[in-house]
Amino acid sequence: MRPRKLDEGEIARALGSLEGWERAGDAITKTFTFPTFLDGIRWVNRVAEAAERLDHHPDLDIRYSKITATLSTHSAGGLTMLDFDLAREMDALAAQRPHV
Repeated sequence: MRPRKLDEGEIARALGSLEGWERAGDAITKTFTFPTFLDGIRWVNRVAEAAERLDHHPDLDIRYSKITATLSTHSAGGLTMLDFDLAREMDALAAQRPHV
């Protein structure tokens, strides 16, 4: 079953429940900063496990210790609850220290 694209009100409510995430057209984005390159890579590995579990995969741009995540549900043509669920998982993983 394909995820349902959210309407503007649902997007605004879901985005309002997240810290640091911004809307970028049909996606949401956030840049995470880590103490070291390896800390960021360890976080990416944990995000990959969460993404596989949710069967929803982010676009990740790695620039040394800064990693920008972009989430959108391409099969739905925009934002779905999957994007916001994964954003919450990514935030929770980033809050865990150290990144092991």
